[in-house]
Amino acid sequence: MEENAKFDKKSLKYVVGKSADFGELAKDCVAFANSHGGYLAIGIEDGAEIPVSTQVIPETLPEKIVKRINELTINVAIHPEIVVSENGGQYIKLHVFPSQSSIAATTKGVYLVRDHDSSRALRPEELGRLIADRPAYCWETKVSQKILWQNSDMFKLNKFISDIKQSDRVSPFVKEKTEEETLAYYQMINDEGFLTNLGVLWIGKPEQRARLLYSPIVQYIKYDEEENKVDKNVWDDYQMNPQELMMSIVESIPDWKETYEISEGLWRKEIPAYDEKIVRELLCNAIVHRPYTTRGDIFIKLYPDRMVITNPGVLPIGVTVNNILQKTEKRNIHLAKVFYDLHLMEAEGSGYDLIYETLLTAGKGKPIVFEGEDYVEVTVYRKIVNKETSRLCDYIQNNYSRLSQKSYIALGIILQNKAISASELSRELQITEGGRLRPYVDALVSNHIVDAQGRGKGVKYSINPSFVSKTKMQFETTLKTIEPYRLKALIHEDLRYHPHSTMSEISKRLPDVEYSELVKMVRQMAKEEEVILFGGRKYRRYALKDTSFLSEGGRKEGVF
Repeated sequence: MEENAKFDKKSLKYVVGKSADFGELAKDCVAFANSHGGYLAIGIEDGAEIPVSTQVIPETLPEKIVKRINELTINVAIHPEIVVSENGGQYIKLHVFPSQSSIAATTKGVYLVRDHDSSRALRPEELGRLIADRPAYCWETKVSQKILWQNSDMFKLNKFISDIKQSDRVSPFVKEKTEEETLAYYQMINDEGFLTNLGVLWIGKPEQRARLLYSPIVQYIKYDEEENKVDKNVWDDYQMNPQELMMSIVESIPDWKETYEISEGLWRKEIPAYDEKIVRELLCNAIVHRPYTTRGDIFIKLYPDRMVITNPGVLPIGVTVNNILQKTEKRNIHLAKVFYDLHLMEAEGSGYDLIYETLLTAGKGKPIVFEGEDYVEVTVYRKIVNKETSRLCDYIQNNYSRLSQKSYIALGIILQNKAISASELSRELQITEGGRLRPYVDALVSNHIVDAQGRGKGVKYSINPSFVSKTKMQFETTLKTIEPYRLKALIHEDLRYHPHSTMSEISKRLPDVEYSELVKMVRQMAKEEEVILFGGRKYRRYALKDTSFLSEGGRKEGVF
């Protein structure tokens, strides 16, 4: 099993012998406690799946670990057990429970969280956010009203049980549970049979739901071209649970059903103004990932050119607008599980992947995420910026083996940029340093859909001309993909007609050529003495060697 946000491996050397390092083990325990809990497999080396067959854990070691971790940490609860693996070797499975209402720390005052497969220290601004956000993480399982589950809304209860039993995402083991056991499994009731906040939200009566601290209220507002309100709808009567609320919103706003028709020859396709998959996923995010301890309504604002969904609360700790495509962090984990099991949302970490894929393969721009002081805003534009993309993606689906979601996302970005370097593509995909671009582009390159020219970070990706020819589609010709020797000839021709030009003047006459590529080629031509430079660095001008002349008072400069 690979290490992840809830699992880590540790060598037995961390807890036995002279090289024991309980301080590092304590940091990992703090990180798990401040996240969603997890466990450490102590006695399994990195790269191994099981311990060595001869490994035996001393009976007194688990107790020693508990004692030392308690001495080195604050607000950390752990439970060790000795596990015998299939080969007979033993290791310690150290369970770390999530810290529900307090912040875990080491006794030296270090605060950490789990980030993917490693533990990292919190920055000062993150610590403040974690303290403010901590109550939201335990809101679901708290009992704020002593309501026995038998006194819930029987219609909603029966509907929930029926939906669970029919879902192919639910295991037969769960489907065989009784009503009470099913509610307990989904954290909708506590051990005494009282409805938790999550239970009230999903199967409670309207008056019970209204007494929740901040039960979701949704406002839909439509604006005209001058941003005057022309329509409004509010869901604020607490009659619906989250599933019913989401379905009601999707079905009651006709503007989402509008379409564009794009065509080329006999090919016709209707593109939704706002694809239902995107609307549903954004609504799911707004309902599932909002902090229910924060006041504020969910706003859906529809403008002539865009849709804006505003959600109260900020992003979960560790998630930013610059890593939301790659980073996953659930605030309401039990509500998210209900949504996933009932097919209301995609699997963990794939929601924004779906949004990106749907928008980009339709030839639209990426969603724009903005985080304010106490809200998160997502903007989706309805305009199609690249009409060829949709037909091209249809062609690929019909003539190639199924490409991954990552491949379609990368393809959409490449098509919109015409040509893009590996470093720029990584930034567009929010891949951090050390991340891998290959899962996004390898299939595109191996299927000869995309060309990759250059090496390392200087690789440049563009649509393969032979592939375009095979599709018989009318792609716009662009100079962004021009080959170096052709670019050199183009610059040569430009300077023949316009000697003594600045770089900005050349760029204006060749607007499709990337400025960085233009500068690179002119520098190369200067080094090869095909171009002569005049003036200082700030006002430098360029001319061809065979047609240039020094102006009065001018002087020839060296190559920069």
